[in-house]
Amino acid sequence: MRFLGIDLGWRSQPTGVCALEWQNQQLVMVALDRCETIPEILDWIQTHAHQSTGIAVDAPTIITNPTGMRPCDRLTHVHFGKYDAGCYPANLGRPFAQRTIKFAEALLDLGFAHAPTIVPQSEGRWQIEVFPHPATVHLFGLGKIIKYKKGRLSDRCQGLTQLYTYIKHYLPQRYPPLAVSGLFLELQVPPLAELTGKQLKSIEDKLDSIVCAYVCAHWWYWGLAKNVVLGDGQTGFIVVPQPLADS
Repeated sequence: MRFLGIDLGWRSQPTGVCALEWQNQQLVMVALDRCETIPEILDWIQTHAHQSTGIAVDAPTIITNPTGMRPCDRLTHVHFGKYDAGCYPANLGRPFAQRTIKFAEALLDLGFAHAPTIVPQSEGRWQIEVFPHPATVHLFGLGKIIKYKKGRLSDRCQGLTQLYTYIKHYLPQRYPPLAVSGLFLELQVPPLAELTGKQLKSIEDKLDSIVCAYVCAHWWYWGLAKNVVLGDGQTGFIVVPQPLADS
């Protein structure tokens, strides 16, 4: 079974992509990269997907509301607002809407059905929407999100270093466990003096794609037993692992 994490660029930005594979009762990273365009992402997916593959996309993949925010977006603010982990509102009027919807439709054409419910550890091809911020709040037992997307380069570097460290420390201890070896260890955040804004963004995209792929695997392994689904398959849904104490 393979699990692909897609940190989709909502407009024209590069996209972080990660592939994990279930091998010998652990998750092994088999690919980690960035893609520049939607066709490149789809080519990458077809290269790395197996017959049974889950895909987790950090982007609004189902949008039906003309204005305002989707019910699932609103629920992130209800449940995760105190952690600063509420979603950016998505509606059909947003400039990114057609791009993210069409990407999900392209996945449907490849056989990846939306999966707001799942039979744990079953075979098949499916896609889910995920959101790294609330996922990391629960996976790492955080009181607030790790802030690594905005601000001074030094602050972003500190946040990315923290995110990398948390992934390396916590995810090998959870089930399914992530093996921190190979490609993952090559992603270490370089010293601050060597960083540029573009380098930081590349690291950010890749780390987010790892979180997406892990949430994908967590959904496959546990289903609703240890995950929550915000929203539904008609108006949009986001899969979030349950808190650390519950898993």
